[in-house]
Amino acid sequence: MKTYSATPSDIEHQWFVVDADGMVLGRLASEIAKIIRGKHKPMYTPHMDTGDNVIVINAAKVRLTGRKAEQKRYFRHTGYMGHERFTPFGMMLAKHPERVIEKAVFGMLPKTALGRQKLRLKLRVYANSDHPHAAQQPVVLNLKSETT
Repeated sequence: MKTYSATPSDIEHQWFVVDADGMVLGRLASEIAKIIRGKHKPMYTPHMDTGDNVIVINAAKVRLTGRKAEQKRYFRHTGYMGHERFTPFGMMLAKHPERVIEKAVFGMLPKTALGRQKLRLKLRVYANSDHPHAAQQPVVLNLKSETT
């Protein structure tokens, strides 16, 4: 039996819409990362872009479990010694809800050139339910959260 490796002519990319309203951030991000990488397809090949495009709507309505909403902080550095800056989750969700999901998905993708390329080209996040990708005819992906 030979090992199957996808070729560029075999790959077909789809578009999916995910509604983040009431979803748990980590569970949502892991499912999105799986779709972006193409691991949900039987023809997954690590060195090829077999993944699909994902549109996330209602990013401002994502939630965290436990006390993470109070404790979670996002790190950045100014470049000067001792100048770390931390942004609380609540402030990040209020100002830039798209970045919350983008950072969560980025943490679950490989830290390679292909991983960064997939994040940049295949993930679109919108704070509300409006998106300009109706022409791509996206399929609604139903990801139900297990904890309600």
